Amino acid sequence: MLYFWKRSKMKKNEPTGKIGGTHSESHEKDLDLPLFGLYTISKATNNFSIDNKLGEGGFGPVYKGMLEEGQDIAVKRLSKTSMQGLDEFKNEVICIAKLQHRNLVRLLGCCIQGEEIMLIYEYMPNKSLDLFLFDQTKSKLLDWEKRFQIVNGIARGIMYLHQDSRLRIIHRDLKASNILLDTDMNPKISDFGIARSFRGNETEDKTNRVVGTYGYMSPEYAVHGRYSIKSDVFSFGVLLLEIVSGKRNSGFSKGNQHLDLLGHAWTLYKDGKSLELDDAYICDSANLSEVQRLIHVGLLCVQKRPDDRPCMTTVVALLSNEGKLPKANQPGFFTEGDAFVDEGTTSRNEASSTNEITITQLEAR
Repeated sequence: MLYFWKRSKMKKNEPTGKIGGTHSESHEKDLDLPLFGLYTISKATNNFSIDNKLGEGGFGPVYKGMLEEGQDIAVKRLSKTSMQGLDEFKNEVICIAKLQHRNLVRLLGCCIQGEEIMLIYEYMPNKSLDLFLFDQTKSKLLDWEKRFQIVNGIARGIMYLHQDSRLRIIHRDLKASNILLDTDMNPKISDFGIARSFRGNETEDKTNRVVGTYGYMSPEYAVHGRYSIKSDVFSFGVLLLEIVSGKRNSGFSKGNQHLDLLGHAWTLYKDGKSLELDDAYICDSANLSEVQRLIHVGLLCVQKRPDDRPCMTTVVALLSNEGKLPKANQPGFFTEGDAFVDEGTTSRNEASSTNEITITQLEAR
């Protein structure tokens, strides 16, 4: 339990301070994070005006705000009925309080007063990638150069989490709605509420409580509850293929094939027709050799066996290298109607498409 959970009684205009604490599961110590007073955040969001509301997820509503010095912020306000959100709040602080990377959204601080619990982030003016990628009008703004830039930025962010951060962090919910875009359309990975961290040489774990989003989860995680850095690699591969094609993996259909996006991409790859996967909106701006290479890298990332998938360090190198790529094996894809979505599934992000379903609990077998 974090030390600052006892810091609930503060004066109305209490200035920003520091908080620290420990967590038995991650053995983290001395977590320092700026603390904002409720009055400051309430004023910044115009008393949490509906006009300032950006969306709502499993944690609770998210508001845009502006601090007195003119800095734009995004405020995640924990719903009073969300126990899941309370766990995610603690996990998010533990995982990213000290992480610094240009492709990770920055946590500026938190506000804890009475029953109010909030996280304060840097504000991303272009919101999330899915709002552009899967919208027929907005997707036209994503030319090939921007998409290539977004893919590389996401890859570097994940590589940092897996390899270069103070802990090895597995995100477990990489998807288009969790990629935020700044003013220049640079991608920033967000939402670490269900992330897990490892120390030393640890690289994988198993859980009986599977959490994540249908369409992005690796088969070994969805079926057996086993997650590792290769689970994130699988999710990145799905995301990469979505960025190239402009189509969602979940809910995808093509004629009478009854395949998801991964199955369709695999079929085209085997037939030497990978370029048919690309989004019609990028035809004029695309570098065809780069398009083909990215599709190939995406298929390498979604291979069925975790050991066959490259690590993110290799992925970053493959994205920028013009050398020969290894042959891709069959992906671990699911056709529509698989048994991984049941009556117990719920959406974690109401602001995103209803096609995006998150599994909140599934007993491993």
